[in-house]
Amino acid sequence: MTAKSNVLEAHNEAWPGPGGPQDVFAREDPDWYLPRIVRGDDIYLFDEAGNRYIDISSGPIASNLGHNNRRVVETIKHQAETLCFAYCRVARSNENIALADKLTETAGPGYERAFFVSGGSEAIDTAVKFARQWAFANGQIERTKIVSLMPSYHGGLISTIGLGGDEVPIEVFKGMMQVSEKIPAPLTYRPSEGLTQEQNEDRILGLFQETLDRVGADKVLAFMYEPVGGVATGCNVLSNRFLTSIRETCSRHGILMIADEVMAGAGRTGKFLAARHTPDGMPDLIVLAKGIGAGYTPLGIMLAPASMVDQLAKMTGYPYGHTAAANPLSCAIGLAALEETLERDLIGNAERVGQYLQDRLWALADDVPVIGDVRGRGFLLATEVVANRDTKERFPQDISAPDMIRRHAFSHGLTIYGRRTNNGKFGDAIMTSPPLITTRDQVDEMVERFGRALMDFADEAVRLGAKVA
Repeated sequence: MTAKSNVLEAHNEAWPGPGGPQDVFAREDPDWYLPRIVRGDDIYLFDEAGNRYIDISSGPIASNLGHNNRRVVETIKHQAETLCFAYCRVARSNENIALADKLTETAGPGYERAFFVSGGSEAIDTAVKFARQWAFANGQIERTKIVSLMPSYHGGLISTIGLGGDEVPIEVFKGMMQVSEKIPAPLTYRPSEGLTQEQNEDRILGLFQETLDRVGADKVLAFMYEPVGGVATGCNVLSNRFLTSIRETCSRHGILMIADEVMAGAGRTGKFLAARHTPDGMPDLIVLAKGIGAGYTPLGIMLAPASMVDQLAKMTGYPYGHTAAANPLSCAIGLAALEETLERDLIGNAERVGQYLQDRLWALADDVPVIGDVRGRGFLLATEVVANRDTKERFPQDISAPDMIRRHAFSHGLTIYGRRTNNGKFGDAIMTSPPLITTRDQVDEMVERFGRALMDFADEAVRLGAKVA
């Protein structure tokens, strides 16, 4: 059963009394419809009317294990009855130690220490503060600048919005935060006009060096990047060639590299760490979140080398923390999710079935004219929609493709994640990134439904005046 019969006709009315769902804070929109989800199982969600939805985007790329995973659920029950909280600044817990041991063993050499917080934004903030504390303790007082890519996304805290490459929230909060130095992201689908991908990378690498020359390389603390992007870039993949050159430049100038793997990490790209796809451009610090808690608990992690952590501990230490950092309940859940991922070879499944999904989406493009590109790695994939495939023309400003596609997807039994960033300046991408447990048969079903949703969107866009070719 799908929600075809009631979704497109249903509008949310203003909440009549106190309280209400979180989306009462969103901009009022008569076409904004959200089903009331009451149950989840496998890759499916069910609303109060019994309609079934395929969770094609893993929520916001978080539900790596799908829903109602019995191992994780039983762990939650057991841990809740045993120990939910012990503050890590005054006590150690077995759960913290067990997760740190297993996680760093899985991450491999260079990432022997793990710092646990409550989510991706906190973990990004932690990585920046750790990098700054390291530089400060080593007498590099002037290292305060961060270089990042435009577009990109690195979290929603006041301390992290300026690190990302989305001009819309930066405009709102400028003056309240530090805004990083930006260089263009080497977008594979939209390189600078007339340039090949490698020529565009070389151009951007030159701009990176120009930025260091302008602000002073000795004042730059870190280069922050997403090995495989999220919704801001539509899963743009950075090449080993590009990151190798960045690594060489950073090493030459004593600049740290921070890899934001909030979406890409925890096995989603077909390797536990997405950075392992680019072995010659490995970062100093890695941030994980979302899939590491698999949607069962808020969890974010900074991975760091023992050499840095242990030396800093002898100097100033890292004195900053959070109330819920390394709490036993979240650590136990994270360990159960990690063990489930490894023992069921879900990382291998992400690589194999993720490639099958990418192939099926490209095949769908033969019949759906609005599909311009499909990109990413493993089960971190995005589908970019365009008004004209030949020219890569974007949809007009007044046609918000992600919102419209999300609405049509509901009517075909899909929950889908996509939002317009930078006001659509870099295109509109829909995250087609299902849970790591997804099978080939489930891929076939979701692609068929996604194709119908895209065709409905194309028809509506034409009615609104867009020229689709």
